[in-house]
Amino acid sequence: MPLRQVHFHSILMRETLIVIGLLILAVGLRSARTGCLRKLGALTFLAASFCLLYFLTGSLLGGLLGAVLWFFLPWIELLTRIRRMRLPLNNRLRHREVPNPSFFPNAIEAAAAMEEAGFEHVSDCGWEWAGMQQFFRIFWHPEERAVAAVCLCEQSDVAFAFISITSHDTDGGTWRTTNFPFAPTLQCSPKVQWNHVPCERSCFHQILADHRKYLGRVNIPADRLRMPDPEEIEDSIEQEMRTQVDHNLAAGLIKLTGDGHFQYSKRGLVFLWGQFIKDMVRLC
Repeated sequence: MPLRQVHFHSILMRETLIVIGLLILAVGLRSARTGCLRKLGALTFLAASFCLLYFLTGSLLGGLLGAVLWFFLPWIELLTRIRRMRLPLNNRLRHREVPNPSFFPNAIEAAAAMEEAGFEHVSDCGWEWAGMQQFFRIFWHPEERAVAAVCLCEQSDVAFAFISITSHDTDGGTWRTTNFPFAPTLQCSPKVQWNHVPCERSCFHQILADHRKYLGRVNIPADRLRMPDPEEIEDSIEQEMRTQVDHNLAAGLIKLTGDGHFQYSKRGLVFLWGQFIKDMVRLC
């Protein structure tokens, strides 16, 4: 074999091993429990993509293109499934049985912690959004003047749970602390403010402490909080969703389909893409 050919095969083998090594390292880092290591794993995936395209094209621009392509992957789903989605304009909560605890072990622990903290169970209800089943176990606490909920979400083979604590002030404002793991898929109405805590923070007592600190930071004293009415909590959730839908209709992110449903507009798809990018960068 000519020396030049041997040298070419040697370089090819070295470059292949570099890419494979980076991919293995990235998978290992993404499996870690530490957030910093998981973020480093994501950066390693970008480095592997950069190296792959750089070695194939011999161009730095090609390598940068390989890394940037990751940020355009959401458009595959945006232009296929999400663009065709039809969501109900007036969705209603219905009574639901508690889902199988084996699918949501953290949710059962969260509900028990709510009761330990003095929250009283109000109802078990849920609704469906374009194939996603959402189940709510709702609690309230008169002294805290707050409503707490553990929400179980299930779509296809993907399932997750999150906690939210909500307070309403006397001026009509809503203040919510949650460990919801994703960026919102619709713009929040101006009177609804979200305080996101890390999604790995699943201890209800800690989230409740975060909510109290949050209300202190925004200067909402206890005497400005409205007492929740257990009989109206479900109606309040439905009304908040309808207000959010109206806000997004006015913003042009969604549009009516004429059959009691709405869908994302072109502007809304771009908004969703930005939310996907936020989730990719945050890497909770």
